[in-house]
Amino acid sequence: MPMITITAPITATTITTTIDPSQLLRLMWLASPALPVGGFSYSEGLEAAVEAGRVRGEAQAGDWLLAQMELTLARAEGPVLARACAAWQAHDAARIVELNDWLRRTRETAELRAQAEQMGRALLEWLRHGTQAGDARVATLAALAPAPMWPVAYALATTLAGAAAPAALLAYAWSWAENMGQAAIKTVPLGQAAAQRLLGRLAAAIPALAERALALGDDERQSHAPMLAILSAQHETQYSRLFRS
Repeated sequence: MPMITITAPITATTITTTIDPSQLLRLMWLASPALPVGGFSYSEGLEAAVEAGRVRGEAQAGDWLLAQMELTLARAEGPVLARACAAWQAHDAARIVELNDWLRRTRETAELRAQAEQMGRALLEWLRHGTQAGDARVATLAALAPAPMWPVAYALATTLAGAAAPAALLAYAWSWAENMGQAAIKTVPLGQAAAQRLLGRLAAAIPALAERALALGDDERQSHAPMLAILSAQHETQYSRLFRS
């Protein structure tokens, strides 16, 4: 089969990644909300933002999620994912431990930490039962204590799928956007047409976000989203809620 070249135009530069069809299908599999890791069960502060009256309607939901992408995916999770892809390719276990520890230390609430750990463990179990379960890197992932964090586990899954870091970042961001779009449908609430428009806004921002994440050095990444942390902490004890804490 011929190789497929994916080109995502952005303002200043362009992400281009070449992938064969079987690798592309595996990447689509990993980006699907149907992947059994439980991402659909979290709202990442959105439910609490709706409860607090900070998000009302389609426009505010889109603004909120775009800001969250900029503050968390572009500056923290994305850069770690990109570095973890390189570390998994080299099977640099010490580097993987360093990145995993940084992610755990920078989760600002018990809820956000528990989510990253639960999804990381779930993806580890998925990998353990996959076609590449015997790869030594799966054992390295399993040895991360107290748990593999979601972006680090996702980086290994995409590496085993044969995807380079740019493609892995696009898949990771799209997976997040789809899950949050579904959360917006249930909490704001939004209709299906409004949710598709919201996803369109998020999708348009993803290539530039991925480019910035790829370029960010270790000393530049940061995890600082105070209002998200406050709302996540409030969500942990919110009386009535649809999403997991």
